[in-house]
Amino acid sequence: MSESSEIKHSIERRDVLKALMLAPVAGAMLASTGCAWVSESNKQPTRWTRLPTQYSYARTDVEKQRDAELFAETFFREHELVTIAVLCDIILPSDHENGGALAAGLPDFVEFMAKDREHYKLPLRGGVAWLDNYSLDNFGARFVEADIEQQLAICDAIAYPDVQDEALQPGIAFFSLMRNMTLTGYYTTELGFRDLGYVGNTPNIWDGVPDEVLARHGKTYDAEWLTKCVDQSRRNITAEWDDEMNLIT
Repeated sequence: MSESSEIKHSIERRDVLKALMLAPVAGAMLASTGCAWVSESNKQPTRWTRLPTQYSYARTDVEKQRDAELFAETFFREHELVTIAVLCDIILPSDHENGGALAAGLPDFVEFMAKDREHYKLPLRGGVAWLDNYSLDNFGARFVEADIEQQLAICDAIAYPDVQDEALQPGIAFFSLMRNMTLTGYYTTELGFRDLGYVGNTPNIWDGVPDEVLARHGKTYDAEWLTKCVDQSRRNITAEWDDEMNLIT
């Protein structure tokens, strides 16, 4: 990519970030575009859902201050962040049934983790540099500027930890870290919960241990307790106890 093109994309990204900073935070995620990078070989821009930069729930004043400090920092350079985004998208593509890594805002998650945990900074930044050098050596272009077949060929070469090629070990370590961070981040988001079928703490109806399980262990319910504890018509009645802690109702 030419220097003038990079300057243009840098200006566009600043405009996007400025708009995001002025926009109100709504819900768990901001449904706005992320950085748009258009390479010479791939005209499709790389975009992702931006994660919020403030939280109002379950945060102490100290935690809020820490959040503010981290969100005020920028760790990745634009090219590094877009490379992270492209790699996240390869690991968990957007055609996933419940939305992929970019829909879940994983590039922002990776950057936040790099800022929050010092030991991630060198492996992530060094990993992007290794990826670009490997891509340049093999295809004459940085990773994000390579075509998708070339990108996938690189990922295939470093996706398996048991590969013994010494020259690939830095790339293998980087890809393993990115795979772990992508999936860990994804399965702590609403999209990931949906994929797992996890609904959290929600009200439900429990009508006791199944009869076949009780029979297997030679157990039965006391009829009086059944009427007090498993009668769903009484589920909204607050329990009352006598002075000896016997359940009254």
